[in-house]
Amino acid sequence: MMDGKDESPNLDELRRQLDETRRQLDEERQRRRELEGPTDSETPGDNEPRVPIRGGMDSSMEVAPINEADVTLRRLVQRIAMILQAEKIAIMFYDREKGELLGIPPAYGIDDDHLKIFRIRATHGISGKVFREGEPAIFHDTNTDPRTKEDPFGLLHVQNGITVPLVIEKRDEENRVIDRTTIGVLHAFNKRHGEDFNDEDVRLLERMARNVGSIIANLQMYREVVEEREELLQTFESLAAGLILVSPEGRLSQVNASARAIFGADADAIGKNYRDVLKNEAIEKIFLANQRGEETPKTEIHIALGGTDRIYEVQSAQVRNEEGRDLGIVAIFNDITEMKSIDKMKSSFVAMASHELRTPLTAIKGFSSTLLEGIDEDMYSKEDQREFLGIVVQECDRLRRLIDDLLNTSRIESGESLKPHYTRFELLPLLEKAVMVQQQASNKHKVTLKVHNELPDTIIGDQDKLDQILTNLLNNAIKYSPAGGDVIVHAKTEGKDILIGVQDQGLGIPKEHLIRVFERFHRVDNEDNRKIYGTGLGLFLVKHLVERVHLGQIWVESEVGVGSTFYVRIPVELDVEKAKSLND
Repeated sequence: MMDGKDESPNLDELRRQLDETRRQLDEERQRRRELEGPTDSETPGDNEPRVPIRGGMDSSMEVAPINEADVTLRRLVQRIAMILQAEKIAIMFYDREKGELLGIPPAYGIDDDHLKIFRIRATHGISGKVFREGEPAIFHDTNTDPRTKEDPFGLLHVQNGITVPLVIEKRDEENRVIDRTTIGVLHAFNKRHGEDFNDEDVRLLERMARNVGSIIANLQMYREVVEEREELLQTFESLAAGLILVSPEGRLSQVNASARAIFGADADAIGKNYRDVLKNEAIEKIFLANQRGEETPKTEIHIALGGTDRIYEVQSAQVRNEEGRDLGIVAIFNDITEMKSIDKMKSSFVAMASHELRTPLTAIKGFSSTLLEGIDEDMYSKEDQREFLGIVVQECDRLRRLIDDLLNTSRIESGESLKPHYTRFELLPLLEKAVMVQQQASNKHKVTLKVHNELPDTIIGDQDKLDQILTNLLNNAIKYSPAGGDVIVHAKTEGKDILIGVQDQGLGIPKEHLIRVFERFHRVDNEDNRKIYGTGLGLFLVKHLVERVHLGQIWVESEVGVGSTFYVRIPVELDVEKAKSLND
Protein backbone atom coordinates (compact mmCIF):
# COMPACT_ATOMS: atom_id res chain seq x y z
CA MET A 1 0.00 0.00 0.00
CA MET A 2 1.22 3.49 -0.65
CA ASP A 3 1.53 5.57 2.52
CA GLY A 4 1.02 8.89 0.75
CA LYS A 5 4.44 10.16 1.83
CA ASP A 6 5.91 12.84 -0.45
CA GLU A 7 9.10 11.32 -1.89
CA SER A 8 9.82 14.12 -4.38
CA PRO A 9 13.25 15.85 -4.25
CA ASN A 10 13.37 18.96 -2.04
CA LEU A 11 13.48 22.08 -4.20
CA ASP A 12 15.13 24.17 -1.49
CA GLU A 13 17.95 21.62 -1.24
CA LEU A 14 18.43 21.57 -5.04
CA ARG A 15 18.57 25.34 -5.17
CA ARG A 16 21.03 25.41 -2.28
CA GLN A 17 23.31 22.94 -4.06
CA LEU A 18 23.17 24.95 -7.29
CA ASP A 19 24.00 28.20 -5.49
CA GLU A 20 26.83 26.58 -3.50
CA THR A 21 28.40 25.10 -6.64
CA ARG A 22 28.31 28.42 -8.47
CA ARG A 23 29.74 30.21 -5.43
CA GLN A 24 32.65 27.77 -5.22
CA LEU A 25 33.41 28.19 -8.93
CA ASP A 26 33.34 32.01 -8.60
CA GLU A 27 35.72 31.86 -5.64
CA GLU A 28 38.06 29.54 -7.53
CA ARG A 29 38.20 31.85 -10.57
CA GLN A 30 39.04 34.79 -8.28
CA ARG A 31 41.65 32.70 -6.44
CA ARG A 32 43.35 31.79 -9.70
CA ARG A 33 43.41 35.38 -10.92
CA GLU A 34 45.07 36.54 -7.67
CA LEU A 35 47.56 33.68 -7.83
CA GLU A 36 48.64 34.19 -11.43
CA GLY A 37 49.27 37.91 -10.99
CA PRO A 38 52.47 37.81 -8.90
CA THR A 39 53.65 34.45 -10.21
CA ASP A 40 53.70 34.99 -13.92
CA SER A 41 52.38 37.92 -15.89
CA GLU A 42 52.12 35.82 -19.00
CA THR A 43 48.73 34.41 -20.01
CA PRO A 44 48.05 31.35 -22.12
CA GLY A 45 48.17 32.02 -25.82
CA ASP A 46 45.26 31.77 -28.18
CA ASN A 47 46.33 28.28 -29.23
CA GLU A 48 46.50 26.84 -25.71
CA PRO A 49 43.60 24.52 -24.96
CA ARG A 50 40.74 25.46 -22.69
CA VAL A 51 38.78 22.69 -21.07
CA PRO A 52 35.00 23.30 -20.87
CA ILE A 53 32.93 21.96 -18.02
CA ARG A 54 30.80 19.05 -19.28
CA GLY A 55 27.03 18.94 -19.00
CA GLY A 56 26.79 22.54 -17.80
CA MET A 57 23.89 23.81 -15.72
CA ASP A 58 24.10 27.18 -17.41
CA SER A 59 25.29 27.17 -21.01
CA SER A 60 26.32 30.83 -20.79
CA MET A 61 28.55 30.42 -17.72
CA GLU A 62 32.31 30.60 -18.40
CA VAL A 63 34.63 28.74 -16.06
CA ALA A 64 38.39 29.30 -15.85
CA PRO A 65 40.03 26.34 -17.59
CA ILE A 66 41.76 23.97 -15.19
CA ASN A 67 44.93 23.63 -17.27
CA GLU A 68 45.77 27.34 -16.92
CA ALA A 69 47.04 26.55 -13.42
CA ASP A 70 48.91 23.54 -14.81
CA VAL A 71 50.66 25.86 -17.26
CA THR A 72 51.47 28.32 -14.46
CA LEU A 73 52.90 25.55 -12.29
CA ARG A 74 55.00 24.18 -15.15
CA ARG A 75 56.47 27.63 -15.79
CA LEU A 76 57.15 28.07 -12.09
CA VAL A 77 59.04 24.77 -11.96
CA GLN A 78 61.12 25.83 -14.96
CA ARG A 79 61.86 29.16 -13.29
CA ILE A 80 63.01 27.42 -10.09
CA ALA A 81 65.41 25.29 -12.13
CA MET A 82 66.85 28.39 -13.83
CA ILE A 83 67.19 30.45 -10.64
CA LEU A 84 68.85 27.64 -8.67
CA GLN A 85 70.81 26.33 -11.68
CA ALA A 86 69.42 22.85 -10.95
CA GLU A 87 69.36 20.01 -13.47
CA LYS A 88 66.20 18.45 -12.02
CA ILE A 89 63.17 19.65 -10.08
CA ALA A 90 60.69 17.17 -8.54
CA ILE A 91 57.47 17.64 -6.59
CA MET A 92 56.35 14.89 -4.22
CA PHE A 93 52.76 14.92 -2.97
CA TYR A 94 51.61 13.06 0.16
CA ASP A 95 49.01 10.34 -0.48
CA ARG A 96 47.14 9.76 2.79
CA GLU A 97 45.64 6.43 1.74
CA LYS A 98 48.99 4.92 0.77
CA GLY A 99 51.09 6.76 3.34
CA GLU A 100 53.60 7.61 0.60
CA LEU A 101 55.21 10.62 -0.99
CA LEU A 102 54.59 10.35 -4.74
CA GLY A 103 56.28 12.13 -7.61
CA ILE A 104 53.70 14.21 -9.50
CA PRO A 105 53.89 16.31 -12.68
CA PRO A 106 55.08 18.76 -13.68
CA ALA A 107 58.76 18.00 -13.18
CA TYR A 108 61.92 19.42 -14.75
CA GLY A 109 64.63 17.20 -16.21
CA ILE A 110 62.70 14.00 -15.32
CA ASP A 111 60.73 11.95 -17.84
CA ASP A 112 57.24 10.63 -17.08
CA ASP A 113 58.30 6.99 -16.77
CA HIS A 114 60.80 7.75 -14.02
CA LEU A 115 58.42 10.16 -12.32
CA LYS A 116 55.75 7.45 -12.02
CA ILE A 117 58.03 5.22 -9.96
CA PHE A 118 59.58 8.06 -7.93
CA ARG A 119 58.01 7.38 -4.53
CA ILE A 120 58.93 6.65 -0.91
CA ARG A 121 57.19 5.93 2.39
CA ALA A 122 56.55 9.14 4.30
CA THR A 123 58.48 7.63 7.24
CA HIS A 124 61.67 6.96 5.26
CA GLY A 125 64.61 8.86 3.84
CA ILE A 126 65.42 12.52 3.79
CA SER A 127 62.17 13.14 1.87
CA GLY A 128 60.12 11.68 4.73
CA LYS A 129 62.18 13.52 7.36
CA VAL A 130 61.60 16.92 5.72
CA PHE A 131 57.89 16.12 5.27
CA ARG A 132 57.43 15.04 8.90
CA GLU A 133 59.53 17.72 10.60
CA GLY A 134 58.75 20.60 8.27
CA GLU A 135 62.40 21.75 8.11
CA PRO A 136 64.45 22.01 4.87
CA ALA A 137 67.50 19.84 4.29
CA ILE A 138 70.55 20.16 2.05
CA PHE A 139 72.72 17.23 1.03
CA HIS A 140 76.03 17.50 -0.82
CA ASP A 141 76.75 13.89 -1.76
CA THR A 142 74.14 11.12 -1.92
CA ASN A 143 76.86 8.49 -1.87
CA THR A 144 78.14 9.51 1.55
CA ASP A 145 75.10 11.12 3.23
CA PRO A 146 73.30 8.40 5.30
CA ARG A 147 70.03 10.39 5.25
CA THR A 148 69.55 9.74 1.52
CA LYS A 149 70.17 5.98 1.49
CA GLU A 150 66.43 5.10 1.50
CA ASP A 151 65.38 7.72 -1.03
CA PRO A 152 64.94 6.57 -4.67
CA PHE A 153 67.52 9.13 -5.82
CA GLY A 154 69.47 6.47 -7.73
CA LEU A 155 66.63 6.32 -10.29
CA LEU A 156 67.30 9.95 -11.19
CA HIS A 157 71.11 9.89 -10.87
CA VAL A 158 70.97 12.47 -8.08
CA GLN A 159 74.34 13.68 -6.73
CA ASN A 160 73.34 16.57 -4.48
CA GLY A 161 70.24 18.58 -3.74
CA ILE A 162 67.87 20.52 -1.53
CA THR A 163 64.57 19.28 -0.11
CA VAL A 164 62.03 21.71 1.37
CA PRO A 165 58.49 21.12 2.68
CA LEU A 166 55.44 22.13 0.66
CA VAL A 167 53.31 23.99 3.18
CA ILE A 168 49.83 25.47 2.84
CA GLU A 169 49.03 28.36 5.14
CA LYS A 170 45.53 29.57 5.97
CA ARG A 171 45.27 33.20 7.05
CA ASP A 172 42.56 35.28 8.67
CA GLU A 173 41.29 38.68 7.57
CA GLU A 174 44.28 40.34 9.25
CA ASN A 175 46.68 38.09 7.32
CA ARG A 176 47.67 36.11 10.40
CA VAL A 177 48.51 32.44 9.91
CA ILE A 178 45.81 30.35 11.56
CA ASP A 179 46.68 26.93 10.12
CA ARG A 180 49.66 25.24 8.45
CA THR A 181 49.43 21.96 6.54
CA THR A 182 52.35 20.15 4.93
CA ILE A 183 51.17 18.52 1.69
CA GLY A 184 54.51 17.19 0.35
CA VAL A 185 58.07 18.16 -0.47
CA LEU A 186 59.92 20.00 -3.25
CA HIS A 187 63.30 18.77 -4.49
CA ALA A 188 66.05 20.56 -6.44
CA PHE A 189 68.77 18.18 -7.68
CA ASN A 190 72.30 18.47 -9.16
CA LYS A 191 73.65 22.01 -9.16
CA ARG A 192 75.05 22.86 -12.61
CA HIS A 193 78.65 23.68 -13.47
CA GLY A 194 79.98 21.37 -10.76
CA GLU A 195 78.91 23.73 -8.00
CA ASP A 196 77.07 22.85 -4.79
CA PHE A 197 73.85 24.18 -3.26
CA ASN A 198 74.16 26.68 -0.41
CA ASP A 199 71.99 28.25 2.28
CA GLU A 200 70.86 31.06 -0.03
CA ASP A 201 69.58 28.43 -2.44
CA VAL A 202 67.64 26.86 0.43
CA ARG A 203 65.96 30.21 1.26
CA LEU A 204 65.08 30.79 -2.40
CA LEU A 205 63.61 27.31 -2.76
CA GLU A 206 61.57 27.72 0.45
CA ARG A 207 60.12 30.98 -0.88
CA MET A 208 59.20 29.39 -4.22
CA ALA A 209 57.84 26.29 -2.48
CA ARG A 210 55.12 28.47 -0.95
CA ASN A 211 53.94 29.40 -4.44
CA VAL A 212 54.17 25.79 -5.63
CA GLY A 213 52.17 24.57 -2.64
CA SER A 214 49.57 27.27 -3.14
CA ILE A 215 49.10 26.38 -6.81
CA ILE A 216 48.87 22.65 -6.07
CA ALA A 217 46.35 23.27 -3.30
CA ASN A 218 44.27 25.48 -5.57
CA LEU A 219 44.43 22.92 -8.37
CA GLN A 220 43.26 20.26 -5.93
CA MET A 221 40.50 22.52 -4.66
CA TYR A 222 39.46 23.38 -8.21
CA ARG A 223 39.33 19.71 -9.19
CA GLU A 224 37.25 18.98 -6.10
CA VAL A 225 34.80 21.72 -7.10
CA VAL A 226 34.57 20.32 -10.61
CA GLU A 227 34.14 16.78 -9.26
CA GLU A 228 31.42 17.95 -6.86
CA ARG A 229 29.73 19.69 -9.76
CA GLU A 230 29.95 16.53 -11.85
CA GLU A 231 28.59 14.48 -8.95
CA LEU A 232 25.70 16.93 -8.62
CA LEU A 233 24.98 16.63 -12.34
CA GLN A 234 25.17 12.84 -12.16
CA THR A 235 22.80 12.92 -9.20
CA PHE A 236 20.36 14.97 -11.26
CA GLU A 237 20.81 12.58 -14.19
CA SER A 238 20.05 9.49 -12.08
CA LEU A 239 16.95 10.88 -10.37
CA ALA A 240 13.82 8.82 -10.99
CA ALA A 241 11.93 12.10 -11.10
CA GLY A 242 12.25 14.29 -14.17
CA LEU A 243 14.29 17.46 -13.52
CA ILE A 244 14.50 20.51 -15.76
CA LEU A 245 16.44 23.75 -15.35
CA VAL A 246 15.40 26.71 -17.51
CA SER A 247 17.57 29.80 -17.90
CA PRO A 248 16.10 33.31 -17.44
CA GLU A 249 16.03 33.54 -21.26
CA GLY A 250 13.76 30.50 -21.42
CA ARG A 251 16.37 28.04 -22.67
CA LEU A 252 16.91 24.56 -21.28
CA SER A 253 20.18 24.40 -19.34
CA GLN A 254 19.66 20.97 -17.74
CA VAL A 255 17.32 18.09 -18.64
CA ASN A 256 17.94 14.78 -16.89
CA ALA A 257 17.30 11.33 -18.37
CA SER A 258 13.86 10.95 -16.80
CA ALA A 259 12.73 14.33 -18.12
CA ARG A 260 14.05 13.48 -21.60
CA ALA A 261 12.04 10.26 -21.54
CA ILE A 262 8.89 12.08 -20.43
CA PHE A 263 9.03 14.62 -23.25
CA GLY A 264 10.69 12.46 -25.90
CA ALA A 265 13.72 14.77 -26.02
CA ASP A 266 17.40 13.98 -26.68
CA ALA A 267 20.68 15.45 -25.46
CA ASP A 268 20.45 18.17 -28.13
CA ALA A 269 17.59 19.73 -26.17
CA ILE A 270 20.12 21.67 -24.05
CA GLY A 271 20.18 25.29 -25.20
CA LYS A 272 16.82 25.15 -26.98
CA ASN A 273 13.75 27.13 -25.96
CA TYR A 274 11.74 25.05 -23.51
CA ARG A 275 8.49 25.71 -25.46
CA ASP A 276 9.93 23.98 -28.52
CA VAL A 277 10.94 20.88 -26.54
CA LEU A 278 8.24 20.46 -23.88
CA LYS A 279 5.28 21.52 -26.04
CA ASN A 280 2.87 21.63 -23.11
CA GLU A 281 0.60 24.59 -22.40
CA ALA A 282 0.10 23.66 -18.72
CA ILE A 283 3.86 23.66 -18.09
CA GLU A 284 4.27 26.93 -19.98
CA LYS A 285 1.68 28.58 -17.71
CA ILE A 286 3.54 27.30 -14.63
CA PHE A 287 6.90 28.62 -15.89
CA LEU A 288 5.44 32.01 -16.80
CA ALA A 289 4.02 32.30 -13.28
CA ASN A 290 7.46 31.43 -11.84
CA GLN A 291 9.12 34.07 -14.03
CA ARG A 292 6.71 36.64 -12.60
CA GLY A 293 7.90 35.62 -9.14
CA GLU A 294 4.66 33.87 -8.21
CA GLU A 295 4.68 30.84 -5.95
CA THR A 296 3.11 27.90 -7.76
CA PRO A 297 1.52 24.99 -5.87
CA LYS A 298 2.09 21.37 -6.83
CA THR A 299 0.20 20.79 -10.05
CA GLU A 300 -0.96 17.60 -11.74
CA ILE A 301 -0.60 17.40 -15.51
CA HIS A 302 -1.37 14.66 -18.02
CA ILE A 303 1.23 13.69 -20.64
CA ALA A 304 0.82 11.03 -23.32
CA LEU A 305 3.82 8.71 -23.07
CA GLY A 306 4.23 5.60 -25.21
CA GLY A 307 0.59 5.63 -26.20
CA THR A 308 -0.65 5.80 -22.60
CA ASP A 309 -1.73 8.75 -20.51
CA ARG A 310 0.57 9.35 -17.53
CA ILE A 311 -0.08 11.70 -14.62
CA TYR A 312 2.79 13.84 -13.32
CA GLU A 313 2.98 16.06 -10.27
CA VAL A 314 4.93 19.21 -11.14
CA GLN A 315 6.76 21.22 -8.50
CA SER A 316 8.64 24.28 -9.70
CA ALA A 317 10.28 27.41 -8.33
CA GLN A 318 12.44 30.34 -9.34
CA VAL A 319 16.15 29.92 -8.53
CA ARG A 320 18.20 32.86 -7.24
CA ASN A 321 21.79 33.10 -6.03
CA GLU A 322 22.95 34.69 -2.77
CA GLU A 323 22.95 38.14 -4.37
CA GLY A 324 19.35 37.66 -5.52
CA ARG A 325 20.22 37.34 -9.22
CA ASP A 326 17.70 35.33 -11.22
CA LEU A 327 19.25 32.04 -12.34
CA GLY A 328 16.11 30.62 -13.94
CA ILE A 329 13.53 28.00 -13.01
CA VAL A 330 13.87 24.48 -11.65
CA ALA A 331 11.01 22.01 -12.13
CA ILE A 332 10.58 18.45 -10.88
CA PHE A 333 8.20 15.96 -12.49
CA ASN A 334 7.07 12.98 -10.38
CA ASP A 335 5.11 10.19 -12.03
CA ILE A 336 2.09 9.63 -9.77
CA THR A 337 0.10 7.49 -12.21
CA GLU A 338 0.41 4.35 -10.10
CA MET A 339 -0.34 6.27 -6.92
CA LYS A 340 -3.52 7.65 -8.47
CA SER A 341 -4.43 4.18 -9.69
CA ILE A 342 -3.93 2.73 -6.20
CA ASP A 343 -5.99 5.55 -4.66
CA LYS A 344 -8.76 4.74 -7.12
CA MET A 345 -8.50 1.02 -6.32
CA LYS A 346 -8.60 1.76 -2.59
CA SER A 347 -11.74 3.84 -3.00
CA SER A 348 -13.29 1.14 -5.13
CA PHE A 349 -12.26 -1.49 -2.60
CA VAL A 350 -13.85 0.41 0.29
CA ALA A 351 -17.08 0.64 -1.68
CA MET A 352 -17.01 -3.06 -2.59
CA ALA A 353 -16.00 -4.21 0.89
CA SER A 354 -18.80 -2.13 2.40
CA HIS A 355 -21.30 -3.77 0.08
CA GLU A 356 -19.86 -7.25 0.74
CA LEU A 357 -20.13 -6.70 4.49
CA ARG A 358 -23.57 -5.13 4.33
CA THR A 359 -25.14 -7.85 2.19
CA PRO A 360 -24.65 -10.80 4.60
CA LEU A 361 -25.42 -8.61 7.60
CA THR A 362 -28.72 -7.63 6.02
CA ALA A 363 -29.59 -11.27 5.43
CA ILE A 364 -28.54 -12.29 8.95
CA LYS A 365 -30.56 -9.49 10.53
CA GLY A 366 -33.61 -10.15 8.34
CA PHE A 367 -33.86 -13.90 8.95
CA SER A 368 -32.97 -13.56 12.64
CA SER A 369 -35.72 -10.96 13.09
CA THR A 370 -38.18 -13.18 11.22
CA LEU A 371 -37.41 -16.12 13.49
CA LEU A 372 -37.74 -13.95 16.60
CA GLU A 373 -41.16 -12.66 15.52
CA GLY A 374 -42.51 -16.19 15.06
CA ILE A 375 -41.20 -17.79 18.23
CA ASP A 376 -44.30 -17.28 20.42
CA GLU A 377 -46.92 -17.73 17.70
CA ASP A 378 -45.21 -20.79 16.26
CA MET A 379 -45.62 -19.20 12.81
CA TYR A 380 -42.87 -21.20 11.10
CA SER A 381 -42.43 -24.92 10.80
CA LYS A 382 -39.27 -26.77 11.82
CA GLU A 383 -38.27 -26.96 8.14
CA ASP A 384 -38.72 -23.17 7.74
CA GLN A 385 -36.70 -22.48 10.85
CA ARG A 386 -33.97 -24.88 9.71
CA GLU A 387 -33.86 -23.13 6.31
CA PHE A 388 -33.68 -19.68 7.88
CA LEU A 389 -30.95 -20.74 10.30
CA GLY A 390 -29.05 -22.37 7.41
CA ILE A 391 -29.09 -19.04 5.55
CA VAL A 392 -27.82 -17.24 8.66
CA VAL A 393 -24.98 -19.75 8.99
CA GLN A 394 -24.09 -19.39 5.29
CA GLU A 395 -23.99 -15.60 5.57
CA CYS A 396 -21.84 -15.85 8.70
CA ASP A 397 -19.44 -18.06 6.73
CA ARG A 398 -19.43 -15.49 3.96
CA LEU A 399 -18.50 -12.78 6.45
CA ARG A 400 -15.77 -14.99 7.91
CA ARG A 401 -14.28 -15.60 4.44
CA LEU A 402 -14.26 -11.88 3.69
CA ILE A 403 -12.55 -11.08 6.99
CA ASP A 404 -10.05 -13.91 6.46
CA ASP A 405 -9.22 -12.54 3.00
CA LEU A 406 -8.60 -9.09 4.44
CA LEU A 407 -6.44 -10.44 7.26
CA ASN A 408 -4.46 -12.72 4.94
CA THR A 409 -3.86 -9.88 2.49
CA SER A 410 -2.67 -7.69 5.33
CA ARG A 411 -0.22 -10.41 6.43
CA ILE A 412 1.17 -10.81 2.92
CA GLU A 413 1.54 -7.05 2.38
CA SER A 414 3.32 -6.63 5.73
CA GLY A 415 5.79 -9.42 4.87
CA GLU A 416 4.21 -11.99 7.18
CA SER A 417 3.59 -15.11 5.15
CA LEU A 418 0.65 -17.45 5.75
CA LYS A 419 2.31 -20.14 7.84
CA PRO A 420 2.03 -23.48 5.98
CA HIS A 421 1.49 -26.90 7.50
CA TYR A 422 2.97 -29.55 5.23
CA THR A 423 1.81 -33.18 5.25
CA ARG A 424 1.43 -36.07 2.84
CA PHE A 425 -2.26 -36.42 1.89
CA GLU A 426 -4.55 -38.02 -0.71
CA LEU A 427 -5.24 -35.71 -3.66
CA LEU A 428 -8.30 -37.29 -5.33
CA PRO A 429 -10.58 -37.18 -2.23
CA LEU A 430 -9.68 -33.49 -1.80
CA LEU A 431 -10.68 -32.73 -5.42
CA GLU A 432 -13.93 -34.68 -5.08
CA LYS A 433 -14.85 -32.92 -1.81
CA ALA A 434 -14.23 -29.42 -3.28
CA VAL A 435 -16.43 -30.24 -6.30
CA MET A 436 -19.23 -31.67 -4.15
CA VAL A 437 -19.33 -28.65 -1.80
CA GLN A 438 -19.55 -26.19 -4.68
CA GLN A 439 -22.23 -28.24 -6.42
CA GLN A 440 -24.38 -28.05 -3.29
CA ALA A 441 -23.90 -24.27 -3.15
CA SER A 442 -25.35 -23.64 -6.64
CA ASN A 443 -28.41 -24.97 -8.41
CA LYS A 444 -27.66 -23.10 -11.67
CA HIS A 445 -24.34 -24.78 -12.39
CA LYS A 446 -23.18 -28.32 -13.03
CA VAL A 447 -19.86 -28.76 -11.19
CA THR A 448 -17.89 -31.85 -12.22
CA LEU A 449 -14.44 -33.40 -11.86
CA LYS A 450 -12.61 -34.77 -14.91
CA VAL A 451 -9.45 -36.80 -14.29
CA HIS A 452 -7.45 -37.20 -17.52
CA ASN A 453 -4.92 -39.83 -16.40
CA GLU A 454 -3.85 -41.67 -13.30
CA LEU A 455 -3.16 -39.35 -10.39
CA PRO A 456 -0.64 -40.18 -7.65
CA ASP A 457 -2.20 -41.64 -4.52
CA THR A 458 -0.64 -38.99 -2.32
CA ILE A 459 1.21 -35.69 -2.69
CA ILE A 460 3.14 -33.46 -0.28
CA GLY A 461 1.72 -30.01 0.42
CA ASP A 462 -0.55 -27.98 2.65
CA GLN A 463 -3.91 -29.74 2.42
CA ASP A 464 -5.99 -26.90 3.87
CA LYS A 465 -4.42 -24.27 1.64
CA LEU A 466 -4.81 -26.41 -1.50
CA ASP A 467 -8.48 -26.76 -0.53
CA GLN A 468 -8.61 -22.95 -0.21
CA ILE A 469 -7.07 -22.58 -3.69
CA LEU A 470 -9.70 -24.88 -5.24
CA THR A 471 -12.56 -23.27 -3.29
CA ASN A 472 -11.57 -19.75 -4.39
CA LEU A 473 -11.19 -20.76 -8.04
CA LEU A 474 -14.55 -22.63 -8.04
CA ASN A 475 -16.29 -19.73 -6.28
CA ASN A 476 -14.89 -17.39 -8.95
CA ALA A 477 -16.02 -19.71 -11.75
CA ILE A 478 -19.57 -19.82 -10.36
CA LYS A 479 -19.69 -16.09 -9.54
CA TYR A 480 -18.59 -15.01 -13.01
CA SER A 481 -20.97 -17.43 -14.74
CA PRO A 482 -24.22 -15.70 -13.73
CA ALA A 483 -26.18 -17.51 -16.46
CA GLY A 484 -25.11 -20.90 -15.11
CA GLY A 485 -23.46 -23.63 -17.18
CA ASP A 486 -20.77 -26.21 -16.66
CA VAL A 487 -17.90 -25.75 -14.24
CA ILE A 488 -15.28 -28.45 -14.75
CA VAL A 489 -12.25 -29.26 -12.60
CA HIS A 490 -9.60 -30.89 -14.80
CA ALA A 491 -6.78 -32.88 -13.18
CA LYS A 492 -3.86 -34.79 -14.65
CA THR A 493 -0.31 -35.85 -13.97
CA GLU A 494 2.44 -34.21 -16.03
CA GLY A 495 5.83 -35.68 -15.19
CA LYS A 496 6.66 -34.70 -11.62
CA ASP A 497 3.80 -32.18 -11.46
CA ILE A 498 0.04 -32.11 -11.00
CA LEU A 499 -1.89 -29.85 -13.40
CA ILE A 500 -5.31 -28.67 -12.22
CA GLY A 501 -7.61 -26.52 -14.34
CA VAL A 502 -10.90 -24.87 -13.32
CA GLN A 503 -12.99 -24.18 -16.43
CA ASP A 504 -16.21 -22.17 -16.64
CA GLN A 505 -18.61 -20.95 -19.35
CA GLY A 506 -18.88 -17.45 -17.94
CA LEU A 507 -18.26 -13.87 -18.95
CA GLY A 508 -14.57 -14.27 -19.80
CA ILE A 509 -11.72 -11.80 -19.24
CA PRO A 510 -10.57 -9.17 -21.80
CA LYS A 511 -6.99 -9.72 -23.02
CA GLU A 512 -5.70 -6.47 -21.54
CA HIS A 513 -6.73 -7.64 -18.05
CA LEU A 514 -5.25 -11.15 -18.18
CA ILE A 515 -1.85 -10.14 -16.76
CA ARG A 516 -3.46 -8.13 -13.94
CA VAL A 517 -6.17 -10.46 -12.62
CA PHE A 518 -3.85 -11.66 -9.83
CA GLU A 519 -3.13 -8.15 -8.53
CA ARG A 520 -4.74 -7.10 -5.27
CA PHE A 521 -8.01 -5.16 -5.63
CA HIS A 522 -7.99 -5.59 -9.42
CA ARG A 523 -11.38 -6.20 -10.99
CA VAL A 524 -12.49 -5.92 -14.61
CA ASP A 525 -14.56 -2.76 -14.86
CA ASN A 526 -17.39 -3.37 -17.30
CA GLU A 527 -21.18 -3.38 -17.24
CA ASP A 528 -21.50 -7.11 -16.56
CA ASN A 529 -18.88 -7.22 -13.80
CA ARG A 530 -20.30 -4.22 -11.93
CA LYS A 531 -23.30 -6.39 -11.05
CA ILE A 532 -20.99 -8.97 -9.43
CA TYR A 533 -19.57 -7.81 -6.14
CA GLY A 534 -16.20 -8.83 -4.74
CA THR A 535 -13.11 -7.36 -3.10
CA GLY A 536 -10.57 -8.31 -5.76
CA LEU A 537 -8.52 -10.18 -3.16
CA GLY A 538 -9.36 -13.83 -3.92
CA LEU A 539 -7.01 -14.36 -6.87
CA PHE A 540 -4.28 -12.34 -5.18
CA LEU A 541 -4.38 -14.78 -2.26
CA VAL A 542 -4.56 -17.80 -4.56
CA LYS A 543 -1.42 -16.67 -6.39
CA HIS A 544 0.43 -16.41 -3.07
CA LEU A 545 -0.75 -19.86 -1.92
CA VAL A 546 0.28 -21.46 -5.23
CA GLU A 547 3.64 -19.78 -5.73
CA ARG A 548 4.95 -19.27 -2.19
CA VAL A 549 3.34 -22.11 -0.26
CA HIS A 550 3.44 -24.81 -2.98
CA LEU A 551 6.29 -23.49 -5.19
CA GLY A 552 3.92 -23.78 -8.14
CA GLN A 553 2.62 -21.72 -11.06
CA ILE A 554 -0.77 -20.21 -11.85
CA TRP A 555 -2.09 -18.65 -15.06
CA VAL A 556 -5.35 -18.07 -16.89
CA GLU A 557 -6.64 -18.49 -20.44
CA SER A 558 -9.86 -16.73 -21.32
CA GLU A 559 -12.10 -15.49 -24.12
CA VAL A 560 -14.80 -12.88 -23.59
CA GLY A 561 -18.26 -14.41 -23.87
CA VAL A 562 -16.89 -17.99 -23.93
CA GLY A 563 -15.38 -18.48 -20.47
CA SER A 564 -12.12 -18.85 -18.57
CA THR A 565 -9.81 -21.60 -17.40
CA PHE A 566 -7.47 -21.06 -14.45
CA TYR A 567 -4.52 -23.46 -14.38
CA VAL A 568 -2.51 -24.47 -11.31
CA ARG A 569 0.69 -26.51 -11.56
CA ILE A 570 2.23 -27.87 -8.34
CA PRO A 571 4.91 -30.50 -7.66
CA VAL A 572 3.90 -33.99 -6.53
CA GLU A 573 6.85 -34.20 -4.12
CA LEU A 574 7.22 -30.66 -2.73
CA ASP A 575 10.68 -29.57 -1.50
CA VAL A 576 9.45 -28.79 2.00
CA GLU A 577 12.71 -27.24 3.26
CA LYS A 578 12.87 -24.83 0.31
CA ALA A 579 9.20 -23.92 0.73
CA LYS A 580 9.63 -23.33 4.47
CA SER A 581 12.62 -21.04 3.87
CA LEU A 582 10.45 -18.85 1.63
CA ASN A 583 7.71 -18.59 4.24
CA ASP A 584 9.75 -18.12 7.43
